[in-house]
Amino acid sequence: MIVRVWRGRVASQNERAYIEHLTRRVFPAFRTIDGFLGGSLLKEQHADSVEFMVMTRWASMDAIRKFAGADVTKAVVEPAAEAILLNFDRVVKHYELATEISRAGN
Repeated sequence: MIVRVWRGRVASQNERAYIEHLTRRVFPAFRTIDGFLGGSLLKEQHADSVEFMVMTRWASMDAIRKFAGADVTKAVVEPAAEAILLNFDRVVKHYELATEISRAGN
């Protein structure tokens, strides 16, 4: 499994707008891509902004290419999101899952 990690920051007043963009537009589009396994949105509150970390899980780099194109390191940011982001990673990181734990004991 490959975990794709990207970060972006919005002004505090745009927190809800970014979450809605991701949950209503981006994540549903991911569900249509073969090899997409899931995703998480983490956030860290700062004095006047919110930093988000998007972590998506994919079966392979080929599955990621279906979404990101040939250059999988280039961030894919829709214009609607870019309009409210203060800054964001232009380069995406990919990690191979080494091990995992859950309450169920997996």
